[in-house]
Amino acid sequence: MAMIDIPSLAVPRTVLVTGGSSGIGRATAARLAALGSTVIVGYNSRPEIADEVVAGLQGSGHLAMRISMEDAQSITAAAAAVEQRFGSLDALVNSGGSTTPVPATDLAALTDEIFDRTVMINLRGPFAVMRTFRPLLERGAGAAIVNVSSIAARTGIGSSLAYVAAKAGVDALTIALAKVLAPKVRVFSVSPAGVDTGFVPGRTREQLEKTAERLPLGHVTTADDVARAVVACIVNLTSSTGIVVPVDEGRHL
Repeated sequence: MAMIDIPSLAVPRTVLVTGGSSGIGRATAARLAALGSTVIVGYNSRPEIADEVVAGLQGSGHLAMRISMEDAQSITAAAAAVEQRFGSLDALVNSGGSTTPVPATDLAALTDEIFDRTVMINLRGPFAVMRTFRPLLERGAGAAIVNVSSIAARTGIGSSLAYVAAKAGVDALTIALAKVLAPKVRVFSVSPAGVDTGFVPGRTREQLEKTAERLPLGHVTTADDVARAVVACIVNLTSSTGIVVPVDEGRHL
C-alpha cells in the first residue's frame, strides 16, 4: 500500500490574541503556547491579569501588550512593538470584545450610546486590528486571522440587537477579507453560542445549562471548546478560508 503524505501541522511561530487575559482568548493563548507558538496576550485594562496569563503559558518569550478596541493609538503602538520585536505575525485571533445586555423587545432601552459602543468594540475595533496588522501578517508563514464571532449573527438572538448586528458584521468582514487578503492570509470566523465564561454580565451557569438541555449535543460550551476550534482553523484548515465555523452544540440547526 502506498504511503500517504501527511503534512506537518502549520503551527504559527508568533500569534497575537486580543482579549487574551480572560475567557476564550485566555484558553486560546494556552492552547497555542502548548503547541509551541510565541503568544502576545492582548488586554484592555487589567495588565496584572494579562501578566498572570503570560506567566502561566508553556514555553518562553510570551508577552502581554495593551490593545484596546476603543483606542486606535494602542493598536498602532502594539503593531509597531510587534514589528520591532518579531518582524512579522503568523496568526491573529480577534477575541477582544464586550456586551451590554438589553432585551430584544425593549428597543427604547437600546440607546444610541449602547449601540454605538457595542458596534465600536465588537466590529470596528476588530477591523482596526486586522487593518493595522495586515502588513505583519502578510510577512508571516501561512498566516491566518480568526475572528471570534457569535451564533447570534445567524440566529438573531443574543445579548442585545446591537451585539447581533455587530457579530453579523464580523462574519461579513470575514468573507470579504478572505477574498481581499488571499492568498497570503486565510480568514475565519469561529461562532460560539453561550459559552461558560463571565462575558455576558448577569448570565448564570444555571441559565446556560437550561439552554443546553434543548440543544442537539446537550452540552454547555466551554472556553476551551471554542479555543480548540480557533486552533483548528489556524493549524489544520490550511486549504480553507472565508468560512464561519459554528461551535454551538448544534444550536444553529
